[in-house]
Amino acid sequence: MVTALAPRCEIGHKVPMKSRCFATIALLSVTACSVPVVPEPARTPAPKPVMQPPAVKPSAAAAGQWIDWPITPGDWVYRTDDRGSIALFGPAGGDAIVTLRCDRSRGAVYFSRADEAGTRGGGMTIRTSSALKQFAAGPVGSAPAYIAAEIAPNDRFLDAIIFTRGRFAVEAPGQQSIAVPSWAEVAKVIEDCRG
Repeated sequence: MVTALAPRCEIGHKVPMKSRCFATIALLSVTACSVPVVPEPARTPAPKPVMQPPAVKPSAAAAGQWIDWPITPGDWVYRTDDRGSIALFGPAGGDAIVTLRCDRSRGAVYFSRADEAGTRGGGMTIRTSSALKQFAAGPVGSAPAYIAAEIAPNDRFLDAIIFTRGRFAVEAPGQQSIAVPSWAEVAKVIEDCRG
């Protein structure tokens, strides 16, 4: 039997061809396993732009359908006093933009809004999701200036304000039209005057 011999190794002896093949395969296997695998860099998504809600002034411009107007920023606050009760709407720490007062001694509900333009009254329109009504409105002797409409406690339009879909609109000649949320404080003042 003839065995093919490989050239001499450095240590001075001959290696059979079969062993040389196994050695080559082993060397290639080790080399293949030892090749460093460079991971693909993790793809980081591009940062999404942060959308800030637009700043809305207390008197939002009246454009389009009133139900789409931005809600005027602020909160309702309910209080009682010797005249009855009052719900005030406006920014925290600022003057009320809209008030709804139950005056028990007069048996009336007074709906007021800030008179920003100094119009001294004339009229006021209130819109709800189910109704619209115009009221005569006059100046209220106070500082800051307000215009107010007197509403009978049993006027069914007050129910439209209570049950409107989330908001109602207040419009007056010479004033910015506004959309105001209809919260529980509004219903509480109306019920106070009916009770």
